[in-house]
Amino acid sequence: MSPSIALKLRTATHLSRSSSSRNLLLVRSFASTARRHEINKIVSSAEEAIKDMKSNSTLLCGGFGLCGVPDTLINQVHKTSSITSLTAVSNNAGVVGKGLGLLLASRQVKKMIASYVGENKVFEQMYLSGEIELELTPQGTLAERCRAGGAGIPAFYTPAAFGTVVQTGELPLKHNKDGTVAAYSAPRDVKVFDGKSYVMEEAIKGDYAFIKAWKADRLGNCMFRYAAANFNGAMARNARMTIVEAENIVEPGEIDPAAVHVPGIYVKRVIQSTEEKQIEKIINAKDPKEAMGAMGSGDTANKRERIVRRAAKEFRNGMYANLGIGMPMLAPSFVDPSVEVQLQSENGILGLGPYPKKGQEDPDLINAGKETVTLLPGAACFGSDESFGMIRSGRIDLTILGAMQVSAKGDLANWMLPGKIKGFGGAMDLVSNPQYTKVVVTMEHTDKKGRPKILKQCEFPLTGKACVSRIITDLCVFDVDFTDGLTLVELADGVTVDEIKEKTEAPFNVSDNIKPML
Repeated sequence: MSPSIALKLRTATHLSRSSSSRNLLLVRSFASTARRHEINKIVSSAEEAIKDMKSNSTLLCGGFGLCGVPDTLINQVHKTSSITSLTAVSNNAGVVGKGLGLLLASRQVKKMIASYVGENKVFEQMYLSGEIELELTPQGTLAERCRAGGAGIPAFYTPAAFGTVVQTGELPLKHNKDGTVAAYSAPRDVKVFDGKSYVMEEAIKGDYAFIKAWKADRLGNCMFRYAAANFNGAMARNARMTIVEAENIVEPGEIDPAAVHVPGIYVKRVIQSTEEKQIEKIINAKDPKEAMGAMGSGDTANKRERIVRRAAKEFRNGMYANLGIGMPMLAPSFVDPSVEVQLQSENGILGLGPYPKKGQEDPDLINAGKETVTLLPGAACFGSDESFGMIRSGRIDLTILGAMQVSAKGDLANWMLPGKIKGFGGAMDLVSNPQYTKVVVTMEHTDKKGRPKILKQCEFPLTGKACVSRIITDLCVFDVDFTDGLTLVELADGVTVDEIKEKTEAPFNVSDNIKPML
């Protein structure tokens, strides 16, 4: 408020204390003048909010899976067929028929910058047939590229993706119609700091950002709810035109200043969110027998239970741990009650709880696998950029991941099978600091055709080089030294060293004190 208006209001308030009705009219006159000049970023509709949006723009879109996705704004772009050739930046591209999946199907997006294709078969097919360009980026790198762009930092160095196709420039950006590669990514600059190699990444700069908030006021101050923060905060700070759709539009002051996640200086427009929130994967709490049923049946279930029970022994009291989807997520069920561990989920949760009971699902509470979850007492929620800051800086003591292949020197491949594209997710970041974060792999010893998965060198594209410290399979446990290679340290009941040699391509040493795998 300007000093002159403030002075008028103070004067008018003083005059209003007299009995003169004329003075009361003066007060109302000054007040209405102040209202006309107040900051008010609320606009009437999504149509009004995007009325000047242009084709060939770079659109940053918050959300993780279907959590925290600005569907009201996306749907309006979908209705506005004149907006085309967008470069869309998002963790993933929604699902078929929802979120950014709508804009893919309508061919309004020419390029995606994302970390994960996921289960969106339309997106995958469009990419492999040359209909859309895809710049796959590790999830933490994507969050930091968005954060850096909003902070005026043109580029930065990260340990994630060193020694992978991201760093070497062998990642297909675009395919021809026949599936052959039309263009590859550019190789990254690498520098060594304190004896460790880092990859240079350039910041992303957005023209527009679509953001989903729980609360927003007319000044543009925003507050997120639980895991719906994800990419929304970093992206809101980035674009020249940040448009927020809020579930609740409140008066200034109703959001506690300490609870403002994005200050209004970054926001240009605010609209009322009108779309119902969606949940991608509803997973409910199960009793122990039901939980084990998720591992399959018969011999397959027995193998996986053996792996998961052994993985649970990796937890130590006071640890902070991050678990991959699948078998790793089942390990906490077998942790001794005397051991307290805080689980981190890279989409922005520390203090991850169990799956919710039926009917208690919350669309703003999901894990990195887009599954419904709960929070434990003392939990914290935050944005993806902060989450990956924790990960890259080595604050996570343990990460347990699945794998397709592991090499003799601890190289990991777990993000791509030939002919199938899912994306990196957060795995490249999670394995980027093995000197601080112990990386444990859980997997069956051989693939479905009986071929070894522990190899001299990985055949599939790498997630990380020299990063795996321990391999737990249904047959044994290997410790990994990044220089000396594998050492067999535990054997499952009834399994011999000769059987391990037969089913393992990589050479290995045998411990003088092999223990039973319990």
